[in-house]
Amino acid sequence: MSRRSGILEFAVLGLLRESPMHGYELRKRLNTSLGIFRAFSYGTLYPCLKTLVANGWLIEEPGSAPEDALAASLAGRRAKIVYRLTAEGKEHFEELLSHTGPDAWEDEHFAARFAFFGQTEREVRMRVLEGRRSRLEERLEKMRASLARTRERLDDYTLELQRHGMESVEREVRWLNELIESERAGRDQRRSGPRSPAEQEDTSGEADGLPRHRDVASSGGTPPGHPGPPDPSADTTK
Repeated sequence: MSRRSGILEFAVLGLLRESPMHGYELRKRLNTSLGIFRAFSYGTLYPCLKTLVANGWLIEEPGSAPEDALAASLAGRRAKIVYRLTAEGKEHFEELLSHTGPDAWEDEHFAARFAFFGQTEREVRMRVLEGRRSRLEERLEKMRASLARTRERLDDYTLELQRHGMESVEREVRWLNELIESERAGRDQRRSGPRSPAEQEDTSGEADGLPRHRDVASSGGTPPGHPGPPDPSADTTK
């Protein structure tokens, strides 16, 4: 299984954990909520769904509204199939959520993982964020070294493009630092015991120590005010 298809399967399982959907609804949610899937088609989605059904992680059900099924029959069309997560599928998705290895730090996989941070345990979120930051710091160091070696041979426009790529990575590192500090602050608050009603009111706009404006699903894949994962093509070492 390719990395791309693995990310798609993860995202489909995560969305179906929220509620059953038919293929059109799934494609719409993948397009609008997870920007990394804006360019994919039904020809990519349906083989993925069939694989998940064959693995026992999803089941297919007919559309729930009888009038819809009747209308489809009269029009000579098949009723829409609704996909529902099975108990085994939920268990598999929770296992995937617990993974914190290097794959979770890569550009597209990290974006998908971040979209489901609301369903992820705090300690796992911390490890993924710290791993992503470490990966980007390594990338930034290599980009700086490459720029230092080639600066004299680059024209002004290529040099500006290189600088732009570095600035994008630097912005994401700063964003990750903010997220990590927010996670730590939320953990420290929980360890310090119950808060007073006034304190709870002051922080009513936060969930698990994170400001609500970081909700990825409502912002097309990246929190408002922060850059998304940098374009891998900006990495001059490739």
